[in-house]
Amino acid sequence: MEAYPAKAPPITCLSGHVSGENTVEKKRALSPADHVSVVKRRRMSGPAHRYTYTPLDQLEENKVANVYGAVTFFKLPYRSKGTDYCSIITIVDQSNVKLKCTFFSGNQDGLPKIYKIGDIVRFHRIKIQKFNNEFQGISSSGFSALVFEGTVDAPLVPRSSTERYSFTAEDQKTVELLRIWQLGLQQFSGSRRKLSDVQPGQYFDLICQLVAKAEVDKASYLLKVWDGTKYASLSWKVFVEDSALEGDREFITQRQSISIDILVYDNHVELAKSLKFLIFQIGSYIIIQNVHAKLHSAANGNQGADTYVEFHLHGGTGYGRGISVPPEEDSDVKELQKFLDAVDLKPNQPAFDVTTSDNQLGQMSPPFDALERCQQLSVTVLPAYQQWWITPLANITKSKAPQKFRIRARLKSFQPDHLYQSLKLHCAKCNSLLDAPDEHSLKNIFEDRFNGSPNTNPPSTLWYQSALWKTETLDNRAVAIHFVKKSDMLQNPEDSLILIEGGSFKELCMLSSKFNTIILVKSKEEHLEVDLSAPFLIQGNKWLYGCITCSNIRPLDELKFLSLEGGWDAKEIAKALGIQVLSHFFVMNLTLEDETGSLNAYLWRHAEQFFHIPPSEILMDGHLQEKLHNIMSVLCPSTKQISEYPWMDCCIKSYNSYNGGREQTRYEIFDTLLSESNMDRAV
Repeated sequence: MEAYPAKAPPITCLSGHVSGENTVEKKRALSPADHVSVVKRRRMSGPAHRYTYTPLDQLEENKVANVYGAVTFFKLPYRSKGTDYCSIITIVDQSNVKLKCTFFSGNQDGLPKIYKIGDIVRFHRIKIQKFNNEFQGISSSGFSALVFEGTVDAPLVPRSSTERYSFTAEDQKTVELLRIWQLGLQQFSGSRRKLSDVQPGQYFDLICQLVAKAEVDKASYLLKVWDGTKYASLSWKVFVEDSALEGDREFITQRQSISIDILVYDNHVELAKSLKFLIFQIGSYIIIQNVHAKLHSAANGNQGADTYVEFHLHGGTGYGRGISVPPEEDSDVKELQKFLDAVDLKPNQPAFDVTTSDNQLGQMSPPFDALERCQQLSVTVLPAYQQWWITPLANITKSKAPQKFRIRARLKSFQPDHLYQSLKLHCAKCNSLLDAPDEHSLKNIFEDRFNGSPNTNPPSTLWYQSALWKTETLDNRAVAIHFVKKSDMLQNPEDSLILIEGGSFKELCMLSSKFNTIILVKSKEEHLEVDLSAPFLIQGNKWLYGCITCSNIRPLDELKFLSLEGGWDAKEIAKALGIQVLSHFFVMNLTLEDETGSLNAYLWRHAEQFFHIPPSEILMDGHLQEKLHNIMSVLCPSTKQISEYPWMDCCIKSYNSYNGGREQTRYEIFDTLLSESNMDRAV
């Protein structure tokens, strides 16, 4: 490999001379052989003009220079705050000195056409100035640029910012030396990935073919793309009406299982709209830079069945973010085209046969005309099953369970009528389902349970310190508070665990706003023990209950071993005390209706995912209660006809239930999310 010496002499090249940017040549498609031939004719036919090229380590402030370099970073041209377009490019040469360049032009085509890290550039007439004590290149009068692919042996076909330019044998040698020099260097590896290699959470660049596109709303646009490889994880399918989707239906269907959906936002929307479909190749080839493979966990942030990946091209130009359409002669485009032509596309089957396994996908019937005609947006989205056909409700009720389906229906009615009654406590061990006490019930529980006074002289121990709190009530009650020590020390209230003996509902609400964790206890002889007739643990708005049947309560002394191990984790506390914690669930029975019939479906195990509301906190949070009430008012508005209710796309599964020895088919909603933006439109 060749490199500049420490004090490299300026590079000189001979060029046929004309006014402006040298030789005249009308724009046309040139093969590499044609191009070299034209270069030779230019050199032979006109007077020679010598250009001097300055290595990047020998640039001088306030001088105009001609430079060569390889691209290490770039931003695609974007509209500046004024009327011009702007492009930011960082280059490096064999001197290992980098130069950041900022170019402006009233015409986007007047800026360098760069598509990839490692492209080779030739800049004529850039002015060198200092900014933040570093050299920076800016365009000056007569600025022009040539850009070449950085791949060794790729055709020497320049992308020019002007119609008039020269390119000599010396220029050719310089480009080839830069191509060879950058081979294997880390800074030119870039972040371009195949879909099969993308990891959740990554930002990556993608060269791909456009399968279809559609407007989602004014600020976002959908691009369906593929690169011939299959993304390994579960990916999000963006819902749009079929009529809004642009593209060849057969082409889309064939690539349904191997394509991904990318949502582009804000300043990228107009460019996404302008992408054309090639007549003979169906989809055009595009490069999308800085795509975000965003990991979405719909259930409490834990990876599992409800985890999937969304692909986003966020707004702005940070990190080179943007979309470009490379020329057809680009070697990466030709390589991708060759690869895609060789992909064996098996017939796409959005539906799968099923017998009796609940883990298999149900048989999806083709969509019926009435639902296809519906142009209203759904107020829900399906993160993982957009490829399923919509099945009429009448077909589902005739199908044998267990199966899974995608439906589009309206919410005709729901039970219970009072939403607070939908909150249940479930024991995973004995499978019991209990009503969660509301505020009125809790007041009665504490009034009955703590109507007596606690020990007026509560004893302190080595692991907690006791105090008596005199309440300002008419009966002058007292509440015993035991402050649990940590490493033999008391903590600040916001970090501490306290044991409470006595106290009303109102007093516990006040204490829970001050202290990290509260455990409710009662006196038994000279000892304290947990009482499961009330919430056994309080952390902010979370009031946790234990199963009386399945818990095997241990002495409170077990807490002193936890106090040495860090924070107060509710699960660890329950485990130490032998308490089987009851989980909070919303349990609703929804009557769904479409133009073919109706059915009742339960929403419970996936209700938190559906509403985006934690059921363990709603009883103590008025804002969450109001949010749930507003959601149900939108889904099932009592003041409107059902024909005006919003549509809901849902995944439901059928299963067999036995009641008194009699088999019944029941239905449950799963993997369905409310769309807040579409909910706002439905109001």
